[in-house]
Amino acid sequence: MDEDRARRVVAALRERGVMAHLVEAGVYEFGIRVVLDYDIEALWDTDGVSGLDAEVVSDGVLIGFVPHVPGSEDFGDEQIIDTIAGTEYSTEGLHPPAEGPPPAEPAPPAAPPRDAEPAPEQGPPSRRHQRWAHWTRHGKDR
Repeated sequence: MDEDRARRVVAALRERGVMAHLVEAGVYEFGIRVVLDYDIEALWDTDGVSGLDAEVVSDGVLIGFVPHVPGSEDFGDEQIIDTIAGTEYSTEGLHPPAEGPPPAEPAPPAAPPRDAEPAPEQGPPSRRHQRWAHWTRHGKDR
């Protein structure tokens, strides 16, 4: 989504009472951030792919998503506004259930055969194998 279109959509969503903000997701990549609850927000169309979808995040951690809206590649501004404003965000399935059976105890490791060589000691993984998180940068509304 281009910056002008994202600004128009944000302004229209605010007129409808939706807490919407412009997101700068990258170089010339813009999206819409909708505040859902304390520390929970939906990031609409920040992936640069055609069509409309959203990631639901809490403190920067993905907790759910709104799947691709069929036919949204050809939506005009009003259809995008209606879709975002009318979306029902359900928390069902976003968190593990509070009640239920306790997790099973892990099985003890199997004993190695008597004639096998001992396994070499392994240290922590090297820095290049660690996964780095990708954080979106929230843009300022002017």
